[in-house]
Amino acid sequence: MSETTRTVLITGGVTGIGEATTRLMLAKGYRVAATYHHRRASKELTDFGDAFLEVPCELSDSESVNSAVAQVGDHFGPVEILIANAGITDDTLLLRMSEASWSKVIETNLTGAFRLTKAVMPQMVRSRWGRMIFITSVIAGMGGPGQANYAASKAGLIGFARSLAREVATRNVTANVVAPGAVITALTSAVPEKRMAEMIGAIPMQRVGTPAEIAGPIAFLASDEASYITGAVLTVDGGISMGF
Repeated sequence: MSETTRTVLITGGVTGIGEATTRLMLAKGYRVAATYHHRRASKELTDFGDAFLEVPCELSDSESVNSAVAQVGDHFGPVEILIANAGITDDTLLLRMSEASWSKVIETNLTGAFRLTKAVMPQMVRSRWGRMIFITSVIAGMGGPGQANYAASKAGLIGFARSLAREVATRNVTANVVAPGAVITALTSAVPEKRMAEMIGAIPMQRVGTPAEIAGPIAFLASDEASYITGAVLTVDGGISMGF
């Protein structure tokens, strides 16, 4: 099968890094389903026509996840490439962090990835081909003040992906992680100017990245050229986390 006839599911695929990845995969000829929660897809995405599908999905709800995967299956066929990109933050220092704040972030970012994987992996194993790519963050290895819940959820994705990699490698199914650094998205636009200047000052390249610069490595890991890569963490961060 040509790789560009494959079906891709991208969570959070209509905004930020997810939107850039959706655009790139569509441009490469893949069939792409993108989940959304609040904001719908842009005209730029819907203009791709039958190759694009947007699906509502709430990652903290198992029924919603299973329904989204079923809708993709009915429209395009089984998911062959999973890009688990969607995530949330709820930052505050641990002394002030409520259990609800902790649970909400873990539930969406980590348990949501578990639910998605449970829904799509059986078919990948049966067909003996699949790609699973989990979007984490350099915060998983570096930590961040006020981000204990977020960092824990993203670090958990690394252990999760590497365990999956060992379980399904003989079935020609890979599981890898992309760890972006600071990227121009809605999340970073809310960062105070002084804090952003401090962040940029710590980055060897002295700038933040763009969503397109994250989408490229994601697309590579989804391709046939990456067939012998599994259990890897690919950092794309302008050099800030060297050694992670």
